[in-house]
Amino acid sequence: RFWSPGTPGVGKTTLGKELASRAGLSYVNVGDLAKEGELYEGFDEEYACPILDEDRVIDELEEKMSEGGVVVDYHGCDFFPERWFHIVFVLRTDNSFLYDRLESRGYTGKKLQDNIQCEIFQTLYEEAMLSYKKEIVHQLPSNTPEDLERNLDQIMQWIEQWMKDNN
Repeated sequence: RFWSPGTPGVGKTTLGKELASRAGLSYVNVGDLAKEGELYEGFDEEYACPILDEDRVIDELEEKMSEGGVVVDYHGCDFFPERWFHIVFVLRTDNSFLYDRLESRGYTGKKLQDNIQCEIFQTLYEEAMLSYKKEIVHQLPSNTPEDLERNLDQIMQWIEQWMKDNN
């Protein structure tokens, strides 16, 4: 079970879907899951987005996660049970790349600035380090297509080694 947190726009979805495809794992995008199941507890006017009902998301995912073989894609990670994940990859993107990606998604004003600051201050990496054992949390650069390929190769090697060690 793999977890890929990171600021919006760092490439979590691209990496997660491709990894699941290459490794024969199932892929879960928590944002899509919440949208499909309407797993919300309100609306954030400031950021113009729904507020995730974390307890309902956990209930929805519990069975799938206990079966294993899952890549989870979501920007935050502090509410997921620690037992769910064998490894956590935090994707990091330079702000020049990230700014353009978020702007092209229609992020403006406070939402754009806060997400850039989140990346500058390594907020999601720190959150992952506090939420899981430090030895399972890894940062990966995610700026270019070459980075994506390198990351996929590295993670596939890790999966192969994990399978050897645990089977």
